[in-house]
Amino acid sequence: MILIENLSKSYGGRPALKGVSAQVEQGEFVFLTGPSGAGKSTLLRLLYRAELPDEGRIVVGGADVASLRRSEIASFRRRLGVVFQDFKLLRRRTVAENVTFVLALLNVPERDQRKRAFQVLRQMGLQHRLGAFPEELSGGEQQRVAVARALVLQPDVMLADEPTGNLDPERSHELMELFKTINYQGTTVVLATHDRSLIEAHPARTLTLERGRLTRDGWGGVG
Repeated sequence: MILIENLSKSYGGRPALKGVSAQVEQGEFVFLTGPSGAGKSTLLRLLYRAELPDEGRIVVGGADVASLRRSEIASFRRRLGVVFQDFKLLRRRTVAENVTFVLALLNVPERDQRKRAFQVLRQMGLQHRLGAFPEELSGGEQQRVAVARALVLQPDVMLADEPTGNLDPERSHELMELFKTINYQGTTVVLATHDRSLIEAHPARTLTLERGRLTRDGWGGVG
C-alpha cells in the first residue's frame, strides 16, 4: 500500500509538487499522467527515496519513507522494482548479468541467481538472449530487460517512469501487457506516462497531475 499525504517539493524555489494526496491499495494498477513537467517523475523519485519532500508524508508498504535511516534505505528499495525510461542497463554486462546484478550484491547464491534470471527473462520472452549485450538488443528488448531486472527482486511495488517513451506503439502495447501480467500476479504497479492513447487502450485508475497538483483521480481513461 502507498499513502501520500499533502506532499510538496520545490527545486530552487520552483514548485514541482504542491499538496498532493492519494492512496494506492495493495495489488492496484495505477497510471500517473500529466504533461511534461507536471511532477510525475518527481513523485516517483520521492516514492523510492531518491529525494526527500519539503512537506508531507509518504508511506510505502508500512515504511515511512522520509523517516528512514540511511542504513534502512537499501533494504527498503529491495522491496521495490523501478523501471526507467532510459533503461539504465550496464553496457559491458550481458542480459543475464544485468538482471542478476542486484542479486549478486545481495549475496544470493549463484545457482538461485541463474534460476531467477531465467524465469523472469522467460516471462519477458528473452530467455534466448541471456548472453547478449545491450547494444545487440532492440529498444523493446532493452526495455524488457529493464523490467526483468526490476522483477527479479520479486517486488511488492513496481514503479515505472515513462517505460514506453522510447518504443513504437506496437511495442508499447506489448510492454503494457507485461505490466498487466505482473499486476495480475499481485504486484502493485504505478506507471507514469504522458501517452493518452496508451491509457485509453488499457483503462485503469488514473491520477492526473497538472503543474504539480493532483487534478483528477478517476477510472478508465484520462477524461
